[in-house]
Amino acid sequence: MSENDIARQVYQCALTVHRRLGAGLLESAYEECLAYEVAKSGLYVERQKGLPLIYDEIKLDVGYRLDLLVENKVIIELKAVERLADIHVAQLITYLKLSGCKLGLLINFNVTLLKDGVRRLVNNL
Repeated sequence: MSENDIARQVYQCALTVHRRLGAGLLESAYEECLAYEVAKSGLYVERQKGLPLIYDEIKLDVGYRLDLLVENKVIIELKAVERLADIHVAQLITYLKLSGCKLGLLINFNVTLLKDGVRRLVNNL
């Protein structure tokens, strides 16, 4: 399954979660529910996947964690904030580079319409 196919399916799952829960909850609630919906759709999903930083030959476990990693191909970074900021975009771009993944979705659930809270970011796709 391609990264784009995975992203479409994850977006549909996020729509389901947003329609049922609405805005105003903690990020962790959305993460749990989205992981459930994604897994229910038949995709393999990992929550809070550790991401080491490799510097030359040194592997540093500095506590970076991917909110969701779907099919080992697409990173999902979740937020529940007033608005997405440049630092949120930079965070996901860094995660894409460190992991070697090509596609990431930055999803802010604290919006009236979910489409207004989703950013698609690519790394050499």
